[in-house]
Amino acid sequence: MQYRRDIAGLRAVAVLPVVLFHFGISAIPGGFSGVDIFFVISGYLISGSLLDDLERGQFSIVNFYWRRARRILPALVFVMLLTCIAALFILLPSDLREFGLSIIAASTFWSNVFFWKTSSYFSIDAALRPLLHTWSLSVEEQYYIFAPILMFLIYRYIGKRWLTTLLPIILCSFVMAVMATSLAPTAGFYLLPTRIWELMLGALLMLKRPPPLGNRFLMESVGLAGFGLLAIGFFALSESDPFPGYNALYPCIGTALLIYVGQNSPSTVASRMLEVRPLVWIGLISYSLYLVHWPLNAFAHYLSFQKLDPLMTGAMLVASLALAAFSWKFVEQPFRQKRAFTAPGPIFAFSALAIVVLCAGGAAGALGNGFPQRFPDYVQRRISVGDWRNGICFNEGTSRIESWNMEDCTRTRGFPTTVFLWGDSFAAHYVSGLGANINRLQANIVEYTYAGCPPILSYYSYARLDCVRFNRKALDIILEADIKTVILSGKWSDYEVRGFDGLQQTIDTLRALGVRVFVIGQSPQFPTDVRKIAFFAKRQNLDDTSWPMAMDPGINERVRSFTKGATFIDPLKFLCSAGRCPYSDRGEFMYFDYGHFSSAGATLAISKYWPAFGKDNALPKTK
Repeated sequence: MQYRRDIAGLRAVAVLPVVLFHFGISAIPGGFSGVDIFFVISGYLISGSLLDDLERGQFSIVNFYWRRARRILPALVFVMLLTCIAALFILLPSDLREFGLSIIAASTFWSNVFFWKTSSYFSIDAALRPLLHTWSLSVEEQYYIFAPILMFLIYRYIGKRWLTTLLPIILCSFVMAVMATSLAPTAGFYLLPTRIWELMLGALLMLKRPPPLGNRFLMESVGLAGFGLLAIGFFALSESDPFPGYNALYPCIGTALLIYVGQNSPSTVASRMLEVRPLVWIGLISYSLYLVHWPLNAFAHYLSFQKLDPLMTGAMLVASLALAAFSWKFVEQPFRQKRAFTAPGPIFAFSALAIVVLCAGGAAGALGNGFPQRFPDYVQRRISVGDWRNGICFNEGTSRIESWNMEDCTRTRGFPTTVFLWGDSFAAHYVSGLGANINRLQANIVEYTYAGCPPILSYYSYARLDCVRFNRKALDIILEADIKTVILSGKWSDYEVRGFDGLQQTIDTLRALGVRVFVIGQSPQFPTDVRKIAFFAKRQNLDDTSWPMAMDPGINERVRSFTKGATFIDPLKFLCSAGRCPYSDRGEFMYFDYGHFSSAGATLAISKYWPAFGKDNALPKTK
């Protein structure tokens, strides 16, 4: 394959928005789509390399993996070793234990599966996971397992019918990706089946090269259209939009158009723009830049547990570029040159040894529970949670929905009014504060909650298949018990990516049954467990027990717009001020993790903003 400067520049266009997005630059809300540009480029280049081997009669799986190992592993191992050293000094025990597991996952290329199970890419704590970004490398490596074999079979036995064989796979993968945005968004983001189409789009562009357009103006227009589509992905998308799905078409088609105009001559304005020297240089170090920037970002957030100021962001950007340049020159380049230690034997031996060492280190951290002796002054203080009646009224996915009964889950008694509390764990976390507020509430509160299931009738989740039955049964209970008041509560920040139309439809359904509906908005969430925040605050001699919330403060206004016909209550107006929320009150933690109320917190929250159901049906006034 011939070296193309425009593709090096396109790598820069991919990596810079990713880095800036991760560093919290709000001007590029869709910067994460740069990863999709990488997928298309990777599919294009890898297919070209394999096609060269096939055309020359030199196809070899061993040689393919030898080249991949030389390209990927040296910089990855270098960055992971540096990250491990930093983690030993920075991460608290529970986080180091999980980090150890992520090392094993990243070094064996299944970290996309690991993070699918443990963290959403856009979750509050994502910025605290030093190896989260390795999910994309795992996707590519998993693709490399079967792509060479598939290409060989098509080339040898199906007469190079690339379009006939690859197009159905691309379409199936794309349809799965679209469906996953509503049925299983986290799985759709992380896993290979919903990403194959992006890699194969690049492969198809290489293997079935479309001819150049005869009209110069049209070729120029195609190149500019490619830039336009990338711009839509970077500036019009945000983390609240469904992704990948349809929205991934912007970066992927845009990338394909720019590669297409670049592989034809004469060169277009778009191609020449990509070939400017600064972009090409950043493109050369783009792999190392992608590797180093995220651990720096994660550790900086971990040491502050809040949004970084512009000065720190600028310092991290400079440090990332410097470390990436060092890695490219002294780690990547030596392994790409023809030397004794870059022969297949030494490379495979190095690869095996590196993976074994990393896995051993990760296992030590996990089995050693994060080496708690590193922080002798850190004690994981126990916090009173109260009784959610797990497995009875709060279903964690292990109980039969049909086993729920009204008698066991009526949490307060002795009043003429019965109120149905329906939602996920962010509804259940209120029940431990009911008893202390019973005289103010004056209602029989019935708990009906399920982990990860919002009170939305249309909600469907591949990870929570029972949510549909759970929510439908809520209507049956309301009708059978003739309940006239319902409180809906949930972790709304998790469900915004799917839209809140289903919430409005649920309210409309309840209203049609003659039910009065209250919707409690999103309560405060912090970047991590409040005990960790308190520990670092104490180390910094901070007396203030409030902390910036780690979520968009405008979330409740967006939820409110989908609650017509219901009474909406915004917890943030009662608990927070100027974007900061107290995490403890008179020496008692108000939360037992990053956002679920403790007994003390639930008691305080209910006293401040829950509706009372006495004669006046009074709602508290905001402060």
